[in-house]
Amino acid sequence: MTPEEFRKYGKQVVDWVADYLSTIEWYPVRSQSQPGEVRAALPAHPPEHGEPFERVLADLENTILPGVTHWQHPSFFAYFPANTSGPGILGDLLSAGLGVQGMVWATSPACTELETLVVDWLAELLGLPDHFRTDARGGGVIQDSASSASLVAVLAALQRASGGKVRADGVAGRYPVYVSSQTHSALEKAARIAGIGANNVRVVDVEPGTLTMDPAHLERLVAEDVAAGAVPALVCATVGTTSTTAVDPVARIGEICRAHGIWLHVDAAYAGVAAVCPELRWLNDGVAEYADSYATNPHKWLLTNFDCDVLWLADRAPMIDALSILPEFLRNSASESGDVIDYRDWQVPLGRRFRALKLWSVIRWYGAEGLRAHIRRGIGLAEEFAVLVRADSRFELREHHPFGLVCFRPLWTGMSADDANEATLAMLERLNDSGALYLSHTKVDGQVLLRMAIGAPSTERSHVVEAWERIRAQLP
Repeated sequence: MTPEEFRKYGKQVVDWVADYLSTIEWYPVRSQSQPGEVRAALPAHPPEHGEPFERVLADLENTILPGVTHWQHPSFFAYFPANTSGPGILGDLLSAGLGVQGMVWATSPACTELETLVVDWLAELLGLPDHFRTDARGGGVIQDSASSASLVAVLAALQRASGGKVRADGVAGRYPVYVSSQTHSALEKAARIAGIGANNVRVVDVEPGTLTMDPAHLERLVAEDVAAGAVPALVCATVGTTSTTAVDPVARIGEICRAHGIWLHVDAAYAGVAAVCPELRWLNDGVAEYADSYATNPHKWLLTNFDCDVLWLADRAPMIDALSILPEFLRNSASESGDVIDYRDWQVPLGRRFRALKLWSVIRWYGAEGLRAHIRRGIGLAEEFAVLVRADSRFELREHHPFGLVCFRPLWTGMSADDANEATLAMLERLNDSGALYLSHTKVDGQVLLRMAIGAPSTERSHVVEAWERIRAQLP
């Protein structure tokens, strides 16, 4: 493809994306495709000769698009948002056009240094402690997701807990990781990958009602493990759990971690970016004093295209000690000077894309004021929805909803608990099959709850009200 051909088709693609975003409401929110339908509609074998790009766009329109679930649809309420935005898309395009592989500083200094700047900007916007800055002892790095951030945190914690032995000898002995039933499954996966093993993932009780981690039970589990000869490695506290957005008591958990020398990782994947609003800085309680690592996802609720998670560390040394490997082909004078950051040592893969461009573009376009307005708008719409649910006696509202998620359930008269759960799930499928909206569910204390997650940039009050009317119409 020549530069002129790229210019021609690139303009067509940008126009296509702009048209798609402006007409996204015309599509059913959840794809109506059946399993195997998209693949069956495409050729079974690759083309022998190149094809015009017009045919690619035609297949995109006619075959691919019907198989897409539209995450940017204003009536997409199923999962935490995966925000995209104009500046985010353009930042991604610039990254793709530059084609940078930023594995070490020397392979593209701007890739590294823009990232150090933008993660420091974000730490400032969220009111995170100064020691998380890259010009301090800690620092931040863009990962692909909170799952990768969790794995890096576990590996760093293992390195510290073992006194460096794990790096050389592998995992020999017990290094428990502590989570609650509400912690994201990424932590258990990270423990498996790191060699800790699922049996050494200790599940801490949660407080009834709030579903927050019970510090007293954590302390008992830690004491039991220490008495049995184990070396506790990491505790994960969650700020905004996936199920209900519960917020664990980070400060109380941190006190226990400090007393026993345990790494505290704070998973704020969804809710952490809300701290861009000063009135929500309570989210950071205990982080400055106790957190060894902290992760949040601008690609969820901060208008930045997937994938973009930011992981900060209070002290980056254990992470680098755990992950650094320097083959001869990567040796260079800049790295050996110690004056630069080589982000290859801050993640599992060697290679890395220029992700900082899209986050930089978003922050510059919206500014702190625009980002705050986006978060506040989502929270305001969620509160309006909660008011509607609360006013209808046929529904029960779960009152904890400080962010953009509202959990609720229909009250089925005269049904057993199991039958009520089945009726709620059937109702959910009917709603989602309609194509007019998309919800998800969770289960709390044996009861199935519906989850209404609000946060798409295109969602207006009218979409929330319409969704509620469709939900209400499901009950007699």
